[in-house]
Amino acid sequence: MSRLTITLSEARYRALKEASAQRDKTIGQLIDESLDFYGIKSRQDARDLVRRARLHSKLSEDQALAVAQKEIKAVRRKP
Repeated sequence: MSRLTITLSEARYRALKEASAQRDKTIGQLIDESLDFYGIKSRQDARDLVRRARLHSKLSEDQALAVAQKEIKAVRRKP
């Protein structure tokens, strides 16, 4: 697993620490969940998602990929 150093304001760091304690999760787990929420995935994860979706639909690979990209963009635009 890779490590990452980020710089946060003191207020943001305290809020993140409090949120992790309230949810009984590590800060890393909260960040990982947030990345999932915003649709940030590795290329392989995205390909696997498209493959699974195609198994349950009658879309071609190009059509399935277009739908997946549209959905990812929609999620990333949400505040």
